[in-house]
Amino acid sequence: VTVVRGDRRSGTAQPVAHATSGATTFDKPVDNIGKKTIADYPAYAAKHVYPITIPGCATPAKVFVGQRQDPFAVNLGTIFDLVNAPVAVITDPALINAAPNTIGDKNVTTLALEIHKDCLKSAGSDVIGGWTTASLRQGRLLDPKPASGHQTAEKAGGAWVQVSRLGMPLVNEVVIGLKDKDKFNSSKPKDDTQFADYVTNPTLPALLEIALALPNTAPTNFPRNDLVTTFLTGIKGVNQLATLTPSEMLRLNTAIAPVAFAQQNRLGIVGNILAGGNDNAGYPNGRRPKDDVVDISLVAVMGGLCVANGDTDKLGFGAACKPSAVPLGATAFKLHDAVDQAVVPLMPAFPYLNTPIPGTK
Repeated sequence: VTVVRGDRRSGTAQPVAHATSGATTFDKPVDNIGKKTIADYPAYAAKHVYPITIPGCATPAKVFVGQRQDPFAVNLGTIFDLVNAPVAVITDPALINAAPNTIGDKNVTTLALEIHKDCLKSAGSDVIGGWTTASLRQGRLLDPKPASGHQTAEKAGGAWVQVSRLGMPLVNEVVIGLKDKDKFNSSKPKDDTQFADYVTNPTLPALLEIALALPNTAPTNFPRNDLVTTFLTGIKGVNQLATLTPSEMLRLNTAIAPVAFAQQNRLGIVGNILAGGNDNAGYPNGRRPKDDVVDISLVAVMGGLCVANGDTDKLGFGAACKPSAVPLGATAFKLHDAVDQAVVPLMPAFPYLNTPIPGTK
């Protein structure tokens, strides 16, 4: 694990070290093959949670890299099959868990870090932003006669090339148009004005009209400044920086106190607005494992924020973002994918994501 300050390719790189031994390399647990191979996987995996020191950070941190149960819950096939579900189901809050979590039996590889907020924020702001990227070498050569050894069949070289980018959930998958997905995946948030039309004039509401056979239900407040605020600039008074640069990333106001798990609203800030509560610590202000980002996104794109904004622009989404611009009205708040994010089991301590499902039981 390496900290790079400055440009990610040419900046100053410093290794993260084990807080006790000073080692700069860490073992990763093997995947949860099954009970016969590893009888007590939770105890085995726990040995791979390491205390670390981060250069330039006075507070100790933790790192874990390894397999975990997928923490996301979604009615995947139904949603991507043009929302192949009865309207009566996906607009009934009593049926938020009517369908199975289609990825509930899947595992993922997790890179988890627990870092004190003082090591992440700048001196002038409590708001931080983050996104992930994946890069590959520019060239790849396959050897038809590989030698003995590990991974000898491939030779990779050349410059690193960014091939994937993720920040706010579902933006890459749902918001960005097919013809620009490769372009988006190779881009940086600072250049996101080139993709602004996908947010100001989204296609998803119109597609939902067709898929659900509900004509004239898409919001009419164009450009959709409510979505620009949510996805590109941050919400004023919550996670918006003083200097606005439209850029798609997860933003978190570290000055907003976290809410205990049992009291967290599954709909994040949207749910907090509805409940008139004090939980502004949820998505899109960061993203907690319990936040039901699919349902929150459905509510947002179909105008729920404009219903809450009222006729006085009380939430700052713009005067055009008002209840009369939302044909669905309060029904927008009831939209869901029939899978409750709360069905995903979580651990009470770092790395929080649950023990992976074994290959055999």
